[in-house]
Amino acid sequence: MSMITPSGRGKGPYKGGARKNDNNHIYANPLPLLFVEPPLNALRSILGLVGLSLAEVVNSHCEGIFDPKTRSVWVSNTRDTMLLWRRGFFGKGDLSRSEPSWLARQINIRKMGGKQMTSEEVTAKRRAERRQFKLDRAAAIAAVAAEAEAVFEAEGRVIKPALSGPAIPSAATWRPSPAHVPETPVTPSPEEDEEPAELEHLVNVEHLQLTLQEAFFLAWNLDCLTIIDAKTNEAMSLQQMWTAFQMVHLPPSIPQNLSPPLQLDNPFLVNYVVYHHYRSLGWVVKGGIKFCVDYLLYKRGPVFTHAEFAMVVCPVYEDLEDQKISSIDLQNSTPFPWSWLSTINRVNSQVQKHDPAFPSRFLILRHV
Repeated sequence: MSMITPSGRGKGPYKGGARKNDNNHIYANPLPLLFVEPPLNALRSILGLVGLSLAEVVNSHCEGIFDPKTRSVWVSNTRDTMLLWRRGFFGKGDLSRSEPSWLARQINIRKMGGKQMTSEEVTAKRRAERRQFKLDRAAAIAAVAAEAEAVFEAEGRVIKPALSGPAIPSAATWRPSPAHVPETPVTPSPEEDEEPAELEHLVNVEHLQLTLQEAFFLAWNLDCLTIIDAKTNEAMSLQQMWTAFQMVHLPPSIPQNLSPPLQLDNPFLVNYVVYHHYRSLGWVVKGGIKFCVDYLLYKRGPVFTHAEFAMVVCPVYEDLEDQKISSIDLQNSTPFPWSWLSTINRVNSQVQKHDPAFPSRFLILRHV
């Protein structure tokens, strides 16, 4: 589902419904780089026999600004934002759940009157319906219990209140109340077909927020991202990125003019190794904080299927002395109790977004 187009919900692990073909076209390229094949000729056929190609690599270069306070890289240009999202699902909108769709939601509200919903609006509507279902069910159960008490007081008979039946709504039988529909249809005037004047002054205040792992992968491996230092307003070299991305994870030094030494157990290095490994294998790697994990692995991307795997990064020290003298307290580097593992496993096993035969999302403990 993209921007302000209507959404459809399919069954099973696949998402998109009627928009599946559109998604295949919009998100056809898995990376920001494009490989353009020349017209078929004799030379191309001969080189193809020996495994060579004359394809031209088209690099749509993007630009972002490094923000040390949020430990992220901000991409504000609309073209770069949509390019990085649609070609590899890099980053997330800072005002959206995933895809940068704040501007689309505002246009939808002003121009279309909310007739077509974005992913955030669909989720909000579904959550409101789920909340109303719980309230209606609780009210029905309370009414049955009150009726049983009234029978006991009047006749002395003990009736066990039923928690299911025609009077108790269930997830299969409950339906939300229909929205109010005006009795008299409104005929739009010719002026309403014109674009509202307030849309001309609507400014997109949302930016794409890249994690440091995503930004370094785009800058180093694909060479399609230039990162600007916010202090000097100049492009950062790979060496400067490598150092700056590690420094933001270190505790501040006293006095502040001294730079603390870099360490091999830096959180940026540990997480980048995992991110680089799975991205290189073709997985779409996204943050998994919503499900109490470090990363989620998608086969093609969040608009096509739900995540196949949930992954927790578990750093391991070969020498325990290195852990004792380190100034960094790495998360999950110490032995964890079974209650911790059971909690995370329960969260992901109850998602129920995988194959109907295997409704849970598989949990990976990745030791680095």
